[in-house]
Parts: sequence; C-alpha cells; structure tokens
Amino acid sequence: MIAYVKGDFVYKTPAVVHVDVHGVGYEVLISLNTFSSIEPLDKGLLHTFLHIREDAHILYGFYEVAEKELFIQLISVSGVGAGTARMMLSSMRPEEIVRAIVNGNAKQLEGIKGIGKKSAERIILELRDKLNKQSLAASVNILNTANNSLETDALNALVALGISRPNAELAVKKVIAAESGLEKIEDIIKKALKTL
Repeated sequence: MIAYVKGDFVYKTPAVVHVDVHGVGYEVLISLNTFSSIEPLDKGLLHTFLHIREDAHILYGFYEVAEKELFIQLISVSGVGAGTARMMLSSMRPEEIVRAIVNGNAKQLEGIKGIGKKSAERIILELRDKLNKQSLAASVNILNTANNSLETDALNALVALGISRPNAELAVKKVIAAESGLEKIEDIIKKALKTL
C-alpha cells in the first residue's frame, strides 16, 4: 500500500495531479476539495489510497487524512465505487457529508450526481453508526465546530478526559456563548465541566 506521496506538483487539474517524487511521476486522482487546498502549492504531501482493479491500479490522493478516511468508508458501502466516492467529495466538503450521514439527511446526499434515493439510504444505513463512533466524525467535527484554537483545544481536552464528543461540543458552545471574553483554555474547560 502507498500511504502517501510527497514531492513536486508538476501538473495539476481539478481531477488529477502528477507528483514528481525523486524523478518518479505518480498520477494521482483527486477531489475538488483536495484541489482547492493544493492549487496554490508547488509541492506537498498527499495521503493516498491505492485502488486495485482487474484492469487498473489507481492512486487516489487527499490533502487531509479525514478526507481519505471518509473515502475509504464510502467505498466500503455496497454499490458505491471509488468514482462515486470521489464525486461525493468533489460535491460536498467532508464535514458536510459526515453531517448529512449522521443526521440521516438522504435528500442532501441525493443532490450529488450519481447518488439516487436508494444509494443515499444505503450510505446512511451502513455508515451512520460507524461515523458516530469513530474518530473520523470527531476530526471532521473539530474543523466544523471550532472557530478558533481555544475552542478546538478545549474540545479536545474534554474528549481526552472521557466526555463524549457531542456533550463536550455542547458544553464548550454554551461556555463560549455565555462568556465571549475567555482567553484561557483552563477557564473554558473548567466552566464546561460545570455545565455537564
């Protein structure tokens, strides 16, 4: 398995990037989400997934690990291929896809080209519990709910203390909404713990 490629981006389009790694050029298929992150860069690292088919070995690349993990979850669903998963990640941001799945919002998923009603329902049925329990939803939710580093750090600290992520998010949001001038992470954590 090729876990990642790191090198010069010698050719970039919204769908494909060629990465020169010490003289070896890798063709990597990417989503629009990844393209928007690497567009201004001349070189960098892409987390990869090698998809092996009978007729081809295809390398998919992702700027963030959370996007790669979501891609792997999506292709584990019966009837969702790598092309469809990449289309989903090009149509919506990873955190939007996770939120739609966790909230059971089939209509939102149906808005993606190639995803019909049955596919959307199957994705929700097969992934909802997994995403609720896994760190994937957690890492995406951090990006989503944290407007600043203090909030992110407080949220991570509460989860590390054993508090469930939804409860930790709720507590941190309450504290930040009630007192906007908090500047110390310790104060946010202490006040959040009191609300639990």
